[in-house]
Amino acid sequence: MIATRLDIRLKPDIKELIQQAAELRNQTITQFAIATLSEEAGKVVAEHQRTVLSDRDRDLFLKLLDAPPKPNKALRKAAEKYRRQLAQ
Repeated sequence: MIATRLDIRLKPDIKELIQQAAELRNQTITQFAIATLSEEAGKVVAEHQRTVLSDRDRDLFLKLLDAPPKPNKALRKAAEKYRRQLAQ
C-alpha cells in the first residue's frame, strides 16, 4: 500500500488537545488522527448517501411499489430506444 501525506496547520491549543486525547488512547497523534478522521468521514459519507423520506413520501413510494403505474408514451419510447441500442 502506498501511503500519502495530509499536512494540516493547527493552533497550539488544538494540537495540545489532540495530543492529550491520543495519549489517553495510547496512540500517537498520527494514529489518533487517522482513526478519528476515518470514522468521521465514514459517518459523513453514509449520511449523505442515505435518503430520508417524509411519512407522506414513504407511503407514496410503498404504494407505487405495490401498484406501479402503467408506462406512459415517453417511457415506452425510451425503452424502445434502449432496446435498439442494445441490439447494435
